[in-house]
Amino acid sequence: MATLLIGGFFVLIMLGIPISFAMGASVIASLMFFGWSDSLYILPTQILEGVDKPALVAVPFFILAGNLMNAVGMTDRIFAFATSLVGHFQAGLAQVNVLSSMIFAGVSGSSSADMAGLGAVEVKAMRDRGYPPDFAAAITLASGIIGPIIPPSIALVVYAFLSGVSVGRLFLGGIVPGVLVGLSLMIYNRIIAKRRGFPREPKASFSQIIATGKDGILALIAPIIILTAITTGITSATEAGVLACVYSLFVGAVLRTLRWDAIWAAIANTTIMTGVVMIIVGYSIAMGWVLTIEGIPELLANSFLSLTEDKNVFLVLCIILILLLGCVIENVPLKLMLVPILLPIVDQYGIDRVHFGLVLTLAILMGHATPPMGLGLYILTSVSGVPFERIVIAVLPMLIPLAVVLMLITFIPELVLFLPDLFMGPD
Repeated sequence: MATLLIGGFFVLIMLGIPISFAMGASVIASLMFFGWSDSLYILPTQILEGVDKPALVAVPFFILAGNLMNAVGMTDRIFAFATSLVGHFQAGLAQVNVLSSMIFAGVSGSSSADMAGLGAVEVKAMRDRGYPPDFAAAITLASGIIGPIIPPSIALVVYAFLSGVSVGRLFLGGIVPGVLVGLSLMIYNRIIAKRRGFPREPKASFSQIIATGKDGILALIAPIIILTAITTGITSATEAGVLACVYSLFVGAVLRTLRWDAIWAAIANTTIMTGVVMIIVGYSIAMGWVLTIEGIPELLANSFLSLTEDKNVFLVLCIILILLLGCVIENVPLKLMLVPILLPIVDQYGIDRVHFGLVLTLAILMGHATPPMGLGLYILTSVSGVPFERIVIAVLPMLIPLAVVLMLITFIPELVLFLPDLFMGPD
């Protein structure tokens, strides 16, 4: 049954069927083919129980907070502040692109929101200054990967739901890896700038830095408020999501950029995105139920343990598997499929679940930039107008610094666990 389930799922994906329908159809086909048609009534129960979890309530609120921040016009202010700080470096606007994504990551929690929101501003500015369009689109795509790593993060909230670990520990654990990804891309930009002669921007005066900082300060303190509220126990993850929404509205009111049509558009977009996520969650729970009946998690655990006793070798094998699957499966359904299967194995190897969560998340996010299913490739194609294949070619070298950071956090768990242990104590 498991072979038909997984094989049918991949075949449907290759045929271009949406992920949620591919999951549901493969589950139903597997049950019916093996004579379990009388058990189909269990599927709606599995789906509803899968999404009826308090932890998942945080997801729509964080999505809405990011959409509201886009709606109130924080992207231009973030870009201006980043320009004043690093625009005079080599490959100035490329460095601004990365720093803007690091700042916006602390607001939106979503790579898609980063690429779609900041992407239009960044690509246009870089093209106007003479940067090749494919490079501008590619660095925007690569830097957008930072979004779900630096807290708050929708992807980490989903992982917390699946793994049962603290959202606060995951958020703190994402800070160092997120900064490392940003720094690695900035180093890459500097190396490329020497070879390709990318321009610098005029150096901003101290007064200009202060002025743009005042405009962007409201965005800068958003992640601090959210992280403090969660890690100190003042709010739960869901309440922090509500707080983020209220704060976004407050920012819009202070800046006088709050418009009812923009709020309505943000709510409508959030509703669609939440619906898509929840449908995928529900079907993935049903798929996990079938795989559990077949004993696939235990089979995989025994296979890995018989193959190697070294947890680092296991992590490398997981990364290779994730990178391969990430080429054809989007990040949310891939995480929903893999986490329930891999966590029992992770526990047997004695790997910290927070550490594994960040390794898994970064590896999956690299799939944003890999064809044929890389969501970021399609977003940047739409935002920039650059052909899909040109962005693919331009972004591939940028995966090298991301892979270096992935290896660092894989083999040095302290890079992930240092801050959670410092602020919340060892788990």
